[in-house]
Amino acid sequence: MLSRKQKLIFLKFFSMFSVVRGYNILVVVIAQYLASIYIFAPNNPLKSVLFDVNLLMLVLASSAAIAGGYIINNFYDSEKDLINRPQKTMLDRLVSQNTKLSFYFVLNFLALVFASYVSFRAVVFFALYIFAIWLYSHRLKKRPMVGNLVSAILTVTPFFAIFIYYQNFELVVFAHAIFLFLLVSMRELTKDLENIKGDLALDYRTVPVVYGERISKIMLSAVAVLTISCAFLLIFLFDIGHMYIFFYLCICLMLVFLLVLWRSRKKIHFLVLHNMLKLIIVCGVFSILLIDISVVLNRI
Repeated sequence: MLSRKQKLIFLKFFSMFSVVRGYNILVVVIAQYLASIYIFAPNNPLKSVLFDVNLLMLVLASSAAIAGGYIINNFYDSEKDLINRPQKTMLDRLVSQNTKLSFYFVLNFLALVFASYVSFRAVVFFALYIFAIWLYSHRLKKRPMVGNLVSAILTVTPFFAIFIYYQNFELVVFAHAIFLFLLVSMRELTKDLENIKGDLALDYRTVPVVYGERISKIMLSAVAVLTISCAFLLIFLFDIGHMYIFFYLCICLMLVFLLVLWRSRKKIHFLVLHNMLKLIIVCGVFSILLIDISVVLNRI
């Protein structure tokens, strides 16, 4: 049996894990490695990618910066989250704000230390990334359209760091990046619809608050159509192996998404749509393996 003190430490650990969205960071790490193996450096030997110390440092720097970003976002959104996600917020509040801010500075420092192993340019890149995350959390996220756009850009930025490292300028890389950007943009706008109650209460000028639910749905539908178009382009114009299965599945889910979207009225409906998009993104990460299912055997 755990003592009361041990239980409190255990709960605080899970509270911090919840604040930094540890599960999201794990998905990003897996995505960065899979993208490196199959998309950014498809001709490199598997071992040279997996055991590349520079790549590891870039992944660690990304993870630390993203974790710090979640902390500062949680800090600024604590009141709004208490309205939109009361149960999660109560768990997050087991760790004091001072402790969270201390972790924030430590994680950002570690991100720069990891980046310094690669190059000075990597340090500058992550310093700007960290500043951009703070600026988004502090000011930009309350602005309609701008907040959504910046959030989507910040989400794909860690992959841009890997892209710069490998300097692979093939069109297929940009096509995958655009597809991910569109999916993330959809998720951000759907999240705004889901959290409209808290945004209204605290005067967050998001798209649904400023322009209304109908305009938000029209914009979301337009981005969904662009996402479907991008998926078709990836299927028919590029060599993506068996990953076409994922893109066909994604197209079907996008059509279901649009159908449910225009019937949605309550928060629970938008929560379902939000989770659907998260599922598509996670499935997309692991479906990268389908690009070449023999890669493990042929590239060792």
